[in-house]
Amino acid sequence: MVLRTSICSLNAAIFILILHLSNCQIQVDVEKTVVWGPGLKPDEVVLPARYFFIHAVDKAGNKFDSVPPAKFDVQINGNSPHGKCRSNINLIERNDGSIIVRYSISADWCEQVEIVVRYNNSHVAQSPYVVRNKVYSERCYCPQDLSLWLIHNNCPAVDDDKQMTWDLHSFKRVNFSAIRENLVKRYNSPESVSLCHYVVKNQQIWRKCYGKYTGFSMFMDRTLSALGRVAYLPDMEFYINLGDWPLSKKGGQQRTSGPYPIFSWCGSDDSYDITLPTYDITESTLENMGRVMLDILSVQKSEYPWDTKEEKAFFRGRDSRRERLQLIDLARKHPDMINASITNFFFFRNEEEKYGPKVPHISFMEFFRYKYQLNIDGAVAAYRLPYLLAGGSLVLKQESNYYEHFYSKLVPYKHYVPIKRDLSDVIEKIEWARNNDMRAREIVSAAREFVDNNLLPQHIYCYHLTMFKEWATRLISPVVVLPDMEKLHLSYTCSCKEHPIKDEL
Repeated sequence: MVLRTSICSLNAAIFILILHLSNCQIQVDVEKTVVWGPGLKPDEVVLPARYFFIHAVDKAGNKFDSVPPAKFDVQINGNSPHGKCRSNINLIERNDGSIIVRYSISADWCEQVEIVVRYNNSHVAQSPYVVRNKVYSERCYCPQDLSLWLIHNNCPAVDDDKQMTWDLHSFKRVNFSAIRENLVKRYNSPESVSLCHYVVKNQQIWRKCYGKYTGFSMFMDRTLSALGRVAYLPDMEFYINLGDWPLSKKGGQQRTSGPYPIFSWCGSDDSYDITLPTYDITESTLENMGRVMLDILSVQKSEYPWDTKEEKAFFRGRDSRRERLQLIDLARKHPDMINASITNFFFFRNEEEKYGPKVPHISFMEFFRYKYQLNIDGAVAAYRLPYLLAGGSLVLKQESNYYEHFYSKLVPYKHYVPIKRDLSDVIEKIEWARNNDMRAREIVSAAREFVDNNLLPQHIYCYHLTMFKEWATRLISPVVVLPDMEKLHLSYTCSCKEHPIKDEL
């Protein structure tokens, strides 16, 4: 009995010692923990949702790679015209030792703002972060000088962006007075082409649209209105393609007339279209913490840790490309490796019996129950790619001649695993990922780092405003509001300017 009691006591002591050592290893050092991001300067960086990052660091100076044992606490203190500064705060746990903190203020403005970050009731890093100037809501009309705005937001120069430089290299001097009439005639196909002509002059926005289906003009309307609330837009004019397919094709008539400058949300290897961030990622940026269900920040919430994910490749989407149907054939041959279904039949309705039945849509967050995500082109580039890169699963991306504004920065086998256009190596690549799990995790981590450096809301604002600033310098004809253009109104709920909008043309 004495021996058994001694053994039990020894086991208990060992257990307590192990627990103590374990607790020592995972203690968060609040002074070494890293806090950074544009949301710490809300008086200079105005976005629909401000955001910053926290990455827990232990006593030895090592960054955590999993969830810390306790929760971080974040508060936004200050005063508003109606009393205390009220805010909406959302913490997004990424399961890699870091969290995203995003917040919005409810009032038009707040002053004497402090951003407080605590862990176990202790201030973290440089907390409290004192904000010197008034913090205005994104809904307010408070434009800064554009050059100053670009500096405050650490926006890269045009020459530092490969895609922007390439897109603009054919348009060094643009004379819309000389080409406007022919440009409109060239794309006068109301049933198949929809585009809008925008003029920005003296911070006012005007447009005229062409084509039968011009509803997507609302996205550029909202984009220009949002940009105009935070920065003074340059006087400029441009045409934007509202459809899926790039318009300014290489070869043909344009070999003699020269390419027409058309902005598009998607580019291609055989076109001259100037790419802007897609309406999808731009809209999710403008509505961050608003009415959208999916955005580039919330998709990073880790609901399915890597080791709990199913080792299958996953796809859901409509039938907008033949390869998506071919993927169904592959999934049926290899159900242990691929989970793929079509959610809607439109382009290949006559083949629904073969490739159906169609399945209901599911939450995008449910995609990440699976380790591998298949990014297959739709009508053009699949606009889901930013969210797949951010979501914590390995992206298998189809080779494509279509691209979004950021594709040129992606590196195969660093940010994603490439698959052939005809999908002939999909099974091989899934097997590779299964056999190289650590390497796959490294690619997933690099993909999320890429998103953090290139595709967050601040970057989407930067890309638009950097492009527009440079574009304005290339226009050699006077920027003129044409008689048949419709005037749009900047939407805002308050203003920090005595005279919000200039009326002269």
